[in-house]
Amino acid sequence: MTVATLLLRLVGPMQSWGTTSRFDERDSQLEPSKSGVLGLLCAALGRDRAEPVDDLAALRMGVRVDREGLLMRDYQTATGVLIAADAKPKLDRTVVSPRYYLADAAFLVGLQGDDAALLTACQAALKAPVWPVALGRKAYVPSLPVWLDDGAAIQQGDLAQVLTDQPRIAPARAEHRHQPVRLLLEHAATGALRQDQPTAPFALRRFGPRFVQSGVLDHVPDATAAEPVKR
Repeated sequence: MTVATLLLRLVGPMQSWGTTSRFDERDSQLEPSKSGVLGLLCAALGRDRAEPVDDLAALRMGVRVDREGLLMRDYQTATGVLIAADAKPKLDRTVVSPRYYLADAAFLVGLQGDDAALLTACQAALKAPVWPVALGRKAYVPSLPVWLDDGAAIQQGDLAQVLTDQPRIAPARAEHRHQPVRLLLEHAATGALRQDQPTAPFALRRFGPRFVQSGVLDHVPDATAAEPVKR
C-alpha cells in the first residue's frame, strides 16, 4: 500500500485550537487539533456540517512546530444571557467569556493516507476554497496561504519522514533559535490522549480520543530566507 502526505502551512497572527471548551470559557492547545484542521478542510471542500467526514478522519495527522505560539488570553462579553434557574434572559446581567489563543505561531501539518484522489482534492480545494478557511476561529485568518506549491504539497512516504525533511516555513523565535523543533505524530496505540478525533458529522459535535506521540527534531532544513511565498 502506497501512502502519501498532504502538507498544510498554518501561519497567522492569531490561532486557537480548543478541544475541552465548556460553557463560557474557550481553551486552546499549543498545537492544531485534528478536529480543527479537518474543519478547515471541510470549509475548503464546501462540505456542510451535516455531511460525513469519515474519509478525512481516517487520515493520520502530524504537526511540526516551526514557531511556538504565545498563549494569550482575551475575553468577550454578552448580555441578555438565558439563566437556567429563571428560564428567561436577564438583560441586566453581563457574562464575561475568557478566550485563549496562540499569537504568532507557525505549524507545518501533515495528513497521511492511501487515498491519492482525496489528498489531491484537498490540495485543490485549499487553493480555491468554497468557504473561507480559518485557524480555529472564523476571525483568525491565515497570514500566508495554507497550501504549498503543488510540487511540495503532496509527498510520497512516511508522515514522520516528510515532516522531518520539509524546510522550515517560518523562523523560530529568538529565544527558541537554538532549541529542537517539536514534532507530534498520531499513533495507533500509544501516546498522550487527545479528545479531537471526529466520530460523526461536525453538526453532532462528537469527538473521540486518539493517541499522539511527542518528540523533537534537532535539525530542520532552513529555507525561511528563500524567495517570498506566492500569494
